[in-house]
Amino acid sequence: MTDLAAEQPSGPTPGAAEEEKVLPAIVYGLYLLGFTNGLTFIAGLIVAYVNRDTAGPINESHFTFAIRTFWMAIAWFLLGMAILLVGIPLSIVLIGIPLMVLGGTIIGAVGLWCVTRCILGIYYLSRGEAYPRPRAWLV
Repeated sequence: MTDLAAEQPSGPTPGAAEEEKVLPAIVYGLYLLGFTNGLTFIAGLIVAYVNRDTAGPINESHFTFAIRTFWMAIAWFLLGMAILLVGIPLSIVLIGIPLMVLGGTIIGAVGLWCVTRCILGIYYLSRGEAYPRPRAWLV
C-alpha cells in the first residue's frame, strides 16, 4: 500500500490560488466598469461587504481596501459636486467660475485617485500579496 499523504503536494494547489483571487478581482473590475454606468460601483461594494468576513487575510485586506475606496470616493465626489453646484448659479456674477473650476477639479481628481487605487489593488492581487496599507487615505 502506498501512503496517500506522500503522493499529494504539500503546498496549495494552483487552482485554489487562482480561485482565491477571483472575488477581489471582480470587485476591482466592477469598480473600473462603474465609470461607464455607475451602478457597478454599488455591486462591487456589495460583493466586498458580503465576502470580507469569510475571506482569508489576503482577500480581507483587498476587500477592506475596496470598501474604503468606495466610501472615500463618494465623500469627495459629493464635496466636489456641492462646490460645483454652488458655483453654477454664482457664475452669473462671475464669482462662481472659480468654484466651478474647483468642484470640477475635485471630481476629476477623485476619478483619477479611484482608478489608481484599483490598479494598485489589481497589481498586489496579481502578485498574490495582501494590500500593504488597506486603511490608508491616499494609495
